[in-house]
Amino acid sequence: MSAQSALPRMFPVRQVFDRPRVDDLVATINAELAKAIPEGSLKPGAKIGVTCGSRGITSIAQITKAAVDFLKSRGADPFVIPAMGSHGGATAEAQAHLIEHYGVTEEYVGAPIRAEMETRNLGKTSAGVDAYIAETAWSSDGILLVNRIKPHTDYKGAIESGLTKICAIGLGKLQGAQEYHSQVFGVGLGNAIRAATEKIMDAGKIIGGLAILENAYHETARLVGVPVEGFFDREQELLKDAFALMGKLPLDEIDVLFVDRIGKNISGAGMDTNIIGRGVYGYIAGEPWFEGLPSITRIVLSDLSDESDGNGVGMGMAEYCTRRFIDKVNHKITALNGMTANAPMGARTPVVLDNDIEALKAGVTTCKRRPEGPRVIYIYDTLSLEDIYLSEACLPLVEGRDGIEIRGEPVPLEFDDDGHVISPFKS
Repeated sequence: MSAQSALPRMFPVRQVFDRPRVDDLVATINAELAKAIPEGSLKPGAKIGVTCGSRGITSIAQITKAAVDFLKSRGADPFVIPAMGSHGGATAEAQAHLIEHYGVTEEYVGAPIRAEMETRNLGKTSAGVDAYIAETAWSSDGILLVNRIKPHTDYKGAIESGLTKICAIGLGKLQGAQEYHSQVFGVGLGNAIRAATEKIMDAGKIIGGLAILENAYHETARLVGVPVEGFFDREQELLKDAFALMGKLPLDEIDVLFVDRIGKNISGAGMDTNIIGRGVYGYIAGEPWFEGLPSITRIVLSDLSDESDGNGVGMGMAEYCTRRFIDKVNHKITALNGMTANAPMGARTPVVLDNDIEALKAGVTTCKRRPEGPRVIYIYDTLSLEDIYLSEACLPLVEGRDGIEIRGEPVPLEFDDDGHVISPFKS
């Protein structure tokens, strides 16, 4: 029996999730920022920084440009700060290049990109954490925090990934990211991030925020202006909304998850731990890292996204990957990111196999044996969960379920001459 014939047949499924969307980005941003930043609160010519992270946020170039244009309409002189901790190997050039991937350029947004990495230590917070801020932000007249709010991949709390995080870790550059992540086993990462943000806000450097919420289709679901007053309470409320909008896998118990691609543009952990049920600080295969998430015995990685620029962090949460995947990994950048996050496991190398056929076969033959065959789910990435593929053994588990549309009969996966799946997600 060939390796290919030993693999299960797969059938296409479409999942249906709630789908609120913002139709007019510019008008919505103008209205929301007008609520967050009162008329007359900015001095003419005020140099205001606008944060831009390394995540693959939909329409981030248009959102950044609209924020810049709003600030100009208020008489300010805005600029963009790449706010992403250690990403891009912690160099200014690489961080500017990362946001260029998303169309955030000086020419498009109409404002300078200030990617310098120098920071200033603002002293210790009440929690004993050193608070850092980029010199570009400190020397400004104020910072508008722009970021997507979503559940964090590393910890759970009232506030997770969003405006507070981009303030502390994003504006903290390498030194800030290292300091706050070093608190994982002390005061806790979430507490360190919040304490640092409070210190920065006490210094009067934050003028407000623009929160982005996305739906399960990776579309802009909401844009919310967040004023400084009540800042943390508002973000806490928005996190609950963001969690409710997330997509999910259709089964609670999965034998093999086959992932077309991972990358920093998809999740800070390469794969969203809130989807795969594994944590970057350690996991036991088949046991979810947080209640309510799926258990997965084996994860197989096919490829690394081009937008990740060689950062393969998150690969350590998988058991198997292809030679194609590992050849794209820049291990120096990946290791720096993993160590900065105090999660070196995320930078570990999985078992490397020649191609998708061999990697999938390894996943199937080392998972739980079931008389009906293995439960395999094939996804594009953890952001794209509308159209997925399930193995034949999963059919009785999803037939007739609300929110799931079966779109075809089980058939063998198609492979090219190199033994890689001909991806149905890229056609």
